[in-house]
Amino acid sequence: MSASATPTFPPHLLDFQDWSRPQIESLLETARMMQEVLARPVKKVPALTGFTVATVFFEPSTRTRISFELAARRMSADVVSFSGAMSSTTKGETYRDTLRTLEQLGIDAYIIRADAAGVCHQAYRWLGKPVLNAGDGWRAHPTQALLDAFTLLQSLGSLEGRKIAIVGDILHSRVARSNAELLPLLGAAVVACGPATLLPASLPGARLTTDLREALEDADAVMVLRLQKERMDKGLLPSLPEYIAAYQVTQARLGWAKPQAPLLHPGPMNRDVELEGILAEAPQSLVERQVANGQAVRMAVLYHLLVGRKRSEG
Repeated sequence: MSASATPTFPPHLLDFQDWSRPQIESLLETARMMQEVLARPVKKVPALTGFTVATVFFEPSTRTRISFELAARRMSADVVSFSGAMSSTTKGETYRDTLRTLEQLGIDAYIIRADAAGVCHQAYRWLGKPVLNAGDGWRAHPTQALLDAFTLLQSLGSLEGRKIAIVGDILHSRVARSNAELLPLLGAAVVACGPATLLPASLPGARLTTDLREALEDADAVMVLRLQKERMDKGLLPSLPEYIAAYQVTQARLGWAKPQAPLLHPGPMNRDVELEGILAEAPQSLVERQVANGQAVRMAVLYHLLVGRKRSEG
């Protein structure tokens, strides 16, 4: 995999504000190549031999953490796994002191998830090493958006001029924000839909609506987001049955979209809440493919931020 023909990449993946369409397309092409690696009997390459990658998760995760750790190991990196729930942060140690401690162990890249927005940006300022945002508060989850885009491209061929509907709790969704940043870079038009109390005042890159039919009508693809039921206690929704009645994506309502429009969900999923349960295994459901694609996409991100960056600096 030669980096000579690829554009220069930022030294981090915090969000997509510093990324261009050529950079995104180059990264996704590398992800396609990584898929070929993962299809081999021996699913390993030496690309990151000698690098040490730390997964620093101050917040719980299943898909993202396992996917990143497998991605790093598939490329022969050493992996340090850190969990906030089992660390000195429970004794009051700050994020900065924790990261400075890890820095002394010779970490080359940090994959960070935190419950507060901006932690990953601060980490890059503190450390000056590649930082990959694995989710910070409600703000961003860029690798989820990348694997969503990769999955959509596999299904649709191109995102140019495509209408992508995102339905659910938009207000609290870092996935919605990152997709609204990324998908328009690839030519898509994003429509985000939910109850008025679960919509932000604005979402750069997306058009907002409370009308589910308007969002789904003629959509080329539909992404459903988890209804964060803990928000019910804050009075943001009148009741769960009312949300289901007005906003659940059902088989009938999916018929408003284009025929066989792919269906995505970043997980975890509340079956028969935001999505009619039968749709999770429907022919157009790409939910499991999203999970599978996460590994190749994250391999590509690590490759470009570590190997590609080193070559461009050399």
